[in-house]
Amino acid sequence: MATNDKPTLPSPSALRAALSTDGFVVIRSLLSPEKLASLRAATASTIALARSGAWPHIRTVPKQFPPWPSTPPDDGAGIWGVQHLLHPDLPGHDAYATAYFDAGVTAVARALLSSDDDESNQITDDDLVMELWNLLVGVMGRDFELRWHRDDVPATLRATDEARALGLDAHGNKRATPAHAQWNLALYDDESLVVVPGSHRRPRTDEERAADPFAPELPAMRHVRLGPGDVVFYDNNILHRGVYRKGVERATLHGSVGVVGRTQQRARNVLQHGVGAWVDRCDFGTLEPDVRARAEGMRERLVRMGTEAGDVGFYSKDE
Repeated sequence: MATNDKPTLPSPSALRAALSTDGFVVIRSLLSPEKLASLRAATASTIALARSGAWPHIRTVPKQFPPWPSTPPDDGAGIWGVQHLLHPDLPGHDAYATAYFDAGVTAVARALLSSDDDESNQITDDDLVMELWNLLVGVMGRDFELRWHRDDVPATLRATDEARALGLDAHGNKRATPAHAQWNLALYDDESLVVVPGSHRRPRTDEERAADPFAPELPAMRHVRLGPGDVVFYDNNILHRGVYRKGVERATLHGSVGVVGRTQQRARNVLQHGVGAWVDRCDFGTLEPDVRARAEGMRERLVRMGTEAGDVGFYSKDE
């Protein structure tokens, strides 16, 4: 894999086939060593800031979904994530912007959001919408686990309703192209993401439904193993969970990007995180001209989406 600003990637059809079949696709060494070093320095400062209580946009133990409190519990030890890496008030946001709008990252996103069967449905930069860019970190001094879940499909649904919510036809195929792409980009070795391959194309089995939400094992589950600079793109409705182990350093960037006009549900899923409160103040002036143009366009489309969506409230699966 090349390590420049335009890495050599699998073909778009190969990327889409892997995502369609397994529900995830891993790409090795997507970021250059220089970008990786810059991001490691930025995340060290960000984590310290968040644990000290100086950055209020955090994910706190034991809560899995928003909204989260703005004060870190346990003297900063109980943080498992940091929100809003593109926020103009966050020190180091320029480094995070460089990674989020990276040519390789957006190229994979465009490929996954396009269609093999429809020549008119090929996504360009002008179709992309800025969404979320957060940081997942290790919890100090303890293990922490997220329960098995699908991001947009409640666990309370019956099988027929679950299939409908997954957008499946009678053959287990998705009825529509994705509304967004989601990924984890590891800055250190990371195997925290656990998935059940192929589960995005079917309702849960009886065994999966009966399992404890924190079951350490499910049939065919797989730990997604990433090295520094590796990225996994995955269907957010694959059956998955996160497992954080005591003493294991973690700094993994967690992001998503949308497509103009695909679904209004994305407005709710994105804006419930509070992005709309600051997105109009983003300044991408330090980015390279082509990256800056991509960033400004994606930001403007998010602002437009927020204006049209109105009050979306919180979709909290914890409650």
